[in-house]
Amino acid sequence: MPADEIFLVLLFKNEPFLSSMITFTARRLIALLLTLLAASLVVFLVLQVLPGDPASLMLGTEARADTLAALRHQMGLDVPAPARYFGWLWGMARGDFGVSYTYSVPVAELIRARVAVTLPLALMAICLSVGLAIPVGVLAAARRGRAADVAAMGVAQLGVAVPNFWLGLLLILLFAVTLGWVPAGGFPGWQDGLWPGLRALLLPALALGLPQAAILARITRSSVLETLGEDFVRTARAKGLTRRVALWRHAVPNALVPVVTIIGLQFSFLLAGTVIVENVFALPGMGRLMFQAIAQRDLIVVQDLVVLLAGSVIVVNFVVDLAYGVLDPRLARGGAS
Repeated sequence: MPADEIFLVLLFKNEPFLSSMITFTARRLIALLLTLLAASLVVFLVLQVLPGDPASLMLGTEARADTLAALRHQMGLDVPAPARYFGWLWGMARGDFGVSYTYSVPVAELIRARVAVTLPLALMAICLSVGLAIPVGVLAAARRGRAADVAAMGVAQLGVAVPNFWLGLLLILLFAVTLGWVPAGGFPGWQDGLWPGLRALLLPALALGLPQAAILARITRSSVLETLGEDFVRTARAKGLTRRVALWRHAVPNALVPVVTIIGLQFSFLLAGTVIVENVFALPGMGRLMFQAIAQRDLIVVQDLVVLLAGSVIVVNFVVDLAYGVLDPRLARGGAS
C-alpha cells in the first residue's frame, strides 16, 4: 500500500482521537494566552502602578529634578498607565523590550546574549535529571525493599536535602580546584567551540540537575509502585508476561503522567534556580542579569525578565498539558468535552 494511503487509513482510524486532541489543544492555547496576559498585567501593576515612583527608586532620593524628569519621560511615566501597559505589550510583541537604563542598550540585545547561556544550561540540567531519575526510580520500584532500592532512595534523600548552591561549591572544590578537570566559573562563549561551552556549563548543570533528579526519582518510584498494583498489570502477568515485560510495557508508560507533571514543574524551578547558580559560577546568563538588574535598580530590565520567565513557565505547562493528552487519551477527551 502506498505511503499516502497508509497515512489516510491511520488518520481515519484515529479521527476521534485527533478531533479531541485538536479541541483539547485549542482550549489549552486559549488558557495559555489568558494566563500570559494576566501575568503581564500583574507584573506591570506591581512595578509601575503601585504607590511609589519607579524613576525615583532607580535614581535614588537625591536625584536632580531635571534628571528625574528625563528618566520619567524615557520610561513613559508621563503617559497614562493603560496607554503604557498596552504600548509595552505591543512593543514586546514586536520584539521591542525597551532600553536598559544601566547598560544603555536595548533590553532585547541583553536577553538575546544571556539566553544563549541560560537555555542550554537549563536543558542540560533537565536532561541530566530525567536521564538519571527515571531509570533509578524504575529500578528502585522493581527491587522494592532490596539493597538497590534502599541505596537509591538513601542517595535520593541526600540529594533532596542538599541546596543546589552548596552542591555547586562542593563541585567547584572537587572537580575544578582539586582535580582541575573543568573551569571553576565563567563562560568562554559559543564562538570558541561547542566543547568549551559545554565544559563550562557541566558543573552548573550538575548543581542544578542532581537535586531535581533526586526528587524525580522518588516520584517515579512511587508512581511505578502504584501502577504495579493495578488490575491491568496483574492481568498481564496472569496472561504469561514476564515481570520485566509487564513493568516496561504496561506499568512504566502508565506511570509517566505524574512524572511528566514533575518534569514540567522542575523545568520552571531550574529557570528560577539559575539566578543563584549562575552567580555561584559567574555565568553571564539571564539569572545573573536578573540579579544585576535588581541590584542596580534597573526596573525596565527586571520587568521584561520577570514576564519572560513567567511566560516560559506558562509555555512549559502548556507543553506538559499536551503531553498528558498523548500519554493518556482519556485526558484529552475529558478536556475537550
